[in-house]
Amino acid sequence: MGKEIERKFLVTDFDAVKTLARDSVRISQGYLSVAPERTVRVRLRGNRAFLTIKGITCGASRAEYEYEIPEADARELLGLCEGKIIDKTRYLVDFEGHTWEVDEFHSPRRLWVAEAELNSESEELILPPWVGQEVTGNPEYYNSSIAK
Repeated sequence: MGKEIERKFLVTDFDAVKTLARDSVRISQGYLSVAPERTVRVRLRGNRAFLTIKGITCGASRAEYEYEIPEADARELLGLCEGKIIDKTRYLVDFEGHTWEVDEFHSPRRLWVAEAELNSESEELILPPWVGQEVTGNPEYYNSSIAK
């Protein structure tokens, strides 16, 4: 079984993220299901496409399965999605042994959120100076909620 363990934070210094980022990519994504016990997401990341199924969140963990799909299929599936399509730029920033994924949401809402994936919920995470309030487990900051 796939498992995702991540902590999520609001970003306080957007300029620092852009300066420190080693890479960035534009992402479009939508949700075929946003039930609390499972979400099904379709995503275009650059010129690659993915279908992702995630289980219910327990603390900072949840089941996650991701499969690469043809780009044409993803474009068609985006037309079947519930709510709005998310348009964001993802920046990758390395800090103290973790690669932080920092999302700049362009629509449907302007927002900056940073997350770091962990090997276990007890793993120590040193926070970079450009993050602020932790929002791990807060449904308001789930991508599926932002798409609503």
